[in-house]
Amino acid sequence: MGRRPCLYFRPRAGMAELVDAADSKSVALKRRVGSIPSPGTNKSMNFCSNCGSPIVLKVPDGDFLPRHVCEKCGVIHYLNPKIVVGSVPEFEGRILLCKRGIEPRLGFWTIPAGFMENDETLEAGAAREAREEALIDVEIGSLLLLANVTHARQVHVFFRSRMRTPNFGVTHESLEVRLLDERDIPWGDLAFPSTEFALRRFVEDRAKGVERHHVAEMQRRIN
Repeated sequence: MGRRPCLYFRPRAGMAELVDAADSKSVALKRRVGSIPSPGTNKSMNFCSNCGSPIVLKVPDGDFLPRHVCEKCGVIHYLNPKIVVGSVPEFEGRILLCKRGIEPRLGFWTIPAGFMENDETLEAGAAREAREEALIDVEIGSLLLLANVTHARQVHVFFRSRMRTPNFGVTHESLEVRLLDERDIPWGDLAFPSTEFALRRFVEDRAKGVERHHVAEMQRRIN
């Protein structure tokens, strides 16, 4: 399967990008809370997470970008893009969507997705998010979308997936979970540009009987 041209997707007014709100995702479990500032913000680190000493922002020898450097222990703290993984789950032709129970975009609809954890594959992360957000057991299928969300310093990776059973339920992350026919997708109430892009490509490809992978750049939302 050849690489498709990069597309540019401009969201509707009022749609918010999936900003790195790790703290709001699951504070109690501390699953997504890091010791470094969130990508997409201008906050600076103050202390080294390795030794606790003050750090400085400078270009290390042999580098070309400013980094947070501890001048006591020498650790360089790199801030790199975060990976969001998820899938479009399907069962007997219907698509599962979750109404978000947490910020950002509380009360809007999305596919099960979230930040990838260390020591897991993309596919394993997408399956885990499906369990955590909708209590579903999925078989991860073909790659659907690689979304560059450069303004939020993220990459979103979405797959197609098949629910092994019709069972689903709400969780602390979802106010509501539904299996929907294509005609009932709440296009005007989707949470994120990447969600809408993935769903539109999913239904278009399914109608054509193909499973293409798409690459797109998500534009910053328009207020």
